[in-house]
This record gives sequence, structure tokens and C-alpha cells, in this order.
Amino acid sequence: MAGGGFVESGVGRAHLYEYTITRYFILSCIVAAMGGSLFGYDLGVSGGVTSMDDFLIEFFPSVYRRKQAHRDTTDYCKYDNQILTLFTSSLYLSALVFTFGASYITRSYGRRASILCGSVSFFIGAVLNASAQNIAMLIIGRVLLGIGIGFGNQAVPLYLSEMAPAKIRGAVNQLFQFTTCVGILIANLLNYGVEKIHPWGWRLSLGLATVPAAIMFVGGLFLPETPNSLVEQGRLDEARTILEKVRGTRKIDAEFADLIEASDAAKAIKHPFRNLLQRKNRPQLVIGALGIPAFQQLTGMNSILFYSPVIFQSLGFGSTASLYSSVFTGGALVVATLISMALVDKFGRRAFFIDASIEMICCSIVIAITLALKFGEGKELPKGIGVFLIVAICIFVLAYGRSWGPLGWLVPSEIFPLETRSAGQSMVVCVNMIFTFLVAQFFLAALCHLEYGIFLLFAALICIMGSFIYFLLPETKQVPIEEIHFLWQKHWFWKRYCGPEENARELKVKPEQ
Repeated sequence: MAGGGFVESGVGRAHLYEYTITRYFILSCIVAAMGGSLFGYDLGVSGGVTSMDDFLIEFFPSVYRRKQAHRDTTDYCKYDNQILTLFTSSLYLSALVFTFGASYITRSYGRRASILCGSVSFFIGAVLNASAQNIAMLIIGRVLLGIGIGFGNQAVPLYLSEMAPAKIRGAVNQLFQFTTCVGILIANLLNYGVEKIHPWGWRLSLGLATVPAAIMFVGGLFLPETPNSLVEQGRLDEARTILEKVRGTRKIDAEFADLIEASDAAKAIKHPFRNLLQRKNRPQLVIGALGIPAFQQLTGMNSILFYSPVIFQSLGFGSTASLYSSVFTGGALVVATLISMALVDKFGRRAFFIDASIEMICCSIVIAITLALKFGEGKELPKGIGVFLIVAICIFVLAYGRSWGPLGWLVPSEIFPLETRSAGQSMVVCVNMIFTFLVAQFFLAALCHLEYGIFLLFAALICIMGSFIYFLLPETKQVPIEEIHFLWQKHWFWKRYCGPEENARELKVKPEQ
């Protein structure tokens, strides 16, 4: 088969692993997954706030006047303002910078420490945004929010993947995406409600971001560290105790032995970021650290999440109607994530990626054609066309929400070996945030200049990324994290980098790591 296909993992001890689902395990994962709600709430709230008249009057009066006048611009260009988009995108710029600091804390002090640091920074940023008196306060608040997201997005997917048994790792890891989607939906609902509170409703939307941050911090104080991290820190007795608690059995010798072996290999790596560049780690670098996190943003989905109220207003919906319409997209995202959680460990990652990519390409083309035929300068869309566009966008969201959304975090978090896992996750977050920043900063300008063509561009990009998955990603469902490396050794393409003969060659001439 030309594609990645499913490859049985090599010889290991995975068949000896035992577990039961315990209350301790469930509570730990739910608390840690709250980190996704920070990311989700911000994704949902920022676009809604930037479409509120009271916010625009106070900080961006020129955008407000353009929005009201509809003169000297096409409808696609009503919100094209680089300072306005900087309000959204500055968060992601700070997140990509501080994720490298998060990597050091995550590896040296544990996943829990990064989760706590992220919640504190996010809380302070939310307070600053809610009380902002000028654009500088807004941007500084956004930077602090970005630091919180950099720490949270670095640690939470790792935490969930390491705590989960291999057979349900997909569903457990997607708790991060689920709480992200719930955060988006709650933010959309709040935006819809506070939009009627004049003139300070927008402050309430931004200030309520303190709630998930506070919950995450308090819960994090009682959160256990992952067995993998404890072994990495040399706290073996504590690691064994935690592993017994989360697995619900004392028969954990095989899994514990694998953790110790992985940790011993990790301790030999002095420079994990440099180690990522080694030939044997080429699959993880190309797929996990670069390809998937970049492609996740280039689907165009985050453009819809950032600016769905703005997009709907640009398409002729009123202010309230646009916020209401964005609630539909948020709800569709939650439903899609639940579908993915229920079925991804049954049908696999590849099937969800490829099937959803086809659906997203079709929806993008349909949206582009509809806008090209029915949407012009100063003309409001007929109600039927508006409803059709909402349905098309919701189908797009359903496809993304069960594939590139959750799997964009799941797959990278499960393919890195322990010695490069923290560094690899930092690269994932960094690349993700670079492209998130670029999309957030330039989407409205691209919408203004490319008009409906922006959706054709996204369709072409999705075609490329679907092919990338088909040819290069092997199936990882139900394969223990510490045995993922066997998949690369048997893959039609990656075996030339990770085969036994390649490993033997590296051992003969072993560079400083």
C-alpha cells in the first residue's frame, strides 16, 4: 500500500499491560484537560469582542465608522485593520516564544508545574484585558494570555497521553480538544448575551476568562504528576505508586519497566532539541513537529473560529445575528469532538484525517462558488443563501472537529519518544502558534484582497495536507507510546531513516547529543 497504512508494532511488552478505568484516573484527566478551555475560550471570545460596537468605538473608532458607512470598501474589507487583528494575533506570538520556556519547566519540574504556571499567567492577562483603558493594556494582557496558552498547550496534551492506557489514548487525549470546543461554545454564548450590555459588555466577556484559569489552577494543586515524568525525574517509588493508582492494579511491572527503559534513554540525551534533528527522529520532526501543527491552521478553520461573528457580519448578517450564527459553529465543533472521542480508537487516525479532508475541500469550494455568484459590493445576502452558507460552514466545522482539530494535538503528543517528548511538544506548539499568528494577523487582509478566492486557497491547501497524511502517517491507534518507534521501522518510506540498519549505523558513529 502506498499510504501509511496500519503497521503492527514490533516486539515489546505491550501485551502484558493491564489496567482498569479508575475514578482517580478520570478525575486527573478531567482536571488536566481544563487547560483546553483556556485556549477555547480565547478563540471564541476574541472574534466576538472585535465585532462589538462598544469595543470598536472605544479602541478602534475608524473601524467602527467604516463598518457603519459601507463606503470606499467592499463588504469583504469592513474589518481590514492590522492593529485590530494584532489584538487577536499578539496572543499567539507570545505563546510561540514562551513555549520553549515551558519545555524546560515541563521536563525538569513536571507537566503539573507547567499547567499551574499557565493558569496563573492566563488569569493575570484576563484581568488586564477586562480593565484595559488603552490599546497598550489590551496587547500586554493578550501577551500574558499567550504565555498561559503556551504553557498549557505544551503540557496538557503530554499529560493526557502519558496518563492514558494505549487502547483508549485517542479518546482521553481528545479531552483537550473537547474542553477547547466547550470553551469556544461558552464564549460564543456569552458574547451573544453580553453584546446587549452597553457600554461594558465586552469587558465582561474578556474578564470571564479568569474563571477557567482559576478552576485550572485550583484543580492543578491537587493534580498528580504523570508516571512518565516522575520516572524522568528519578522519583521511581512515587512513579510506581501513581501508575498503580491510575491503572487500578498492582500488575504494572511490564509498563513500569518500559517507562524506566525510556527514561534511561532520555537521560543520555543532553540536547533534546538538537536530538530532534537526528536522522532517526526524522518522522517525528516532519510529521509531528512541522507538518501536522502547520496544516492544522492552514485548513482555514481557525479563521472561522477567530472571526466567525466578523465573517457573518461581512456576509450581511446583523450584529446580533452574526453572534448567534457563531454559536451554531461552536455547537457543531463540540458535537464533532464527541464523535471523534467515541470512534477514533476504533476507526483510527488516518481514516478520520483523510475522510474529513475530502469533506472540507468540498465545503470550501461550495462556499467559494456561492459567494462568487451571490455576494457583491454593498449587497446583503438573501436569507436562503445566508442559511445555506451557515449550513456549509457547519459541515466544514463538523469535519474539522473530528479530524484536524483533535488529531492535530493527539498524533504529535503520541509519536515522540520520551527523550525528545517535551522538546517535540514545544516544537508542536511553536509551529502551531506561528501559523495561528499568521492566519490571525493576515486573514482579514487576505479576505479583503482575495474575496471568495480565500476559500479556494484553503481547499487547495487541504488537498495537499490530505495527501501528506495518506502517504506519510502510519496508523497509531492502540499502539503504546513507548512502542511507536516500531511503526517507523516498518513504514514504506520512514524505514530508510529508522530501520535497524540505520540505528546500527548511528550507534557506530554516535554524535554528541
